[in-house]
Amino acid sequence: MNSMKDSGVVAGPASDQASHTHRLRGLAVTGFIATLAAMVATTLAAALARAIGVDFEVPDGGETIPLSGFAVVTGFFSVVGIVIAVALLRWSARPAERFVWTAVSLTAISLVPPLLSGANTATTTALVGLHLVAATVMIPTLARSLRTRTELTIPNGTVGTSSRGRATKTARAAPSKRARRPSPVVVTSSPRKRPSSRRTRYVSHGSR
Repeated sequence: MNSMKDSGVVAGPASDQASHTHRLRGLAVTGFIATLAAMVATTLAAALARAIGVDFEVPDGGETIPLSGFAVVTGFFSVVGIVIAVALLRWSARPAERFVWTAVSLTAISLVPPLLSGANTATTTALVGLHLVAATVMIPTLARSLRTRTELTIPNGTVGTSSRGRATKTARAAPSKRARRPSPVVVTSSPRKRPSSRRTRYVSHGSR
């Protein structure tokens, strides 16, 4: 009996840890898929911009940014976003909201270098647009993944969330037995026995 209780106590934290690791791994996989999509999207957008006449030439050194450079930069900063999302899922009580706020702030900061690069208007506009393309792919995907992994649905429909925002499994509640109402006890009073006619006659004769 005690061994069964001990195994249940040990299985609880182990199950929670496995579930938490699974959620982190799922978020990372989703982030890497989104990273590949963002790299493809920015590279195609840069190729399209170059096809319509944008030279992507930076005044400092007069070098032209190659298409592979857009893919590398997008991949690097996307991985940084994945790391931030995983850290927030691990330690934050509201990971999705904090991630959106952080990612939007970093995206706004990343728009400053193209504006200060001194490139022509077409190149500056294209660089800003490529930053926004990558952000449009990564931020909603990771935010949606964080929301779906913040709360963990238990098979019986119960949702458990810890105080730090991490979903925790709760033991499945045993089906409550319906309390039986005690059957009412009916107390019947026995009817009084009427005195026999013989005793009545005897008493009446004695009184005479």
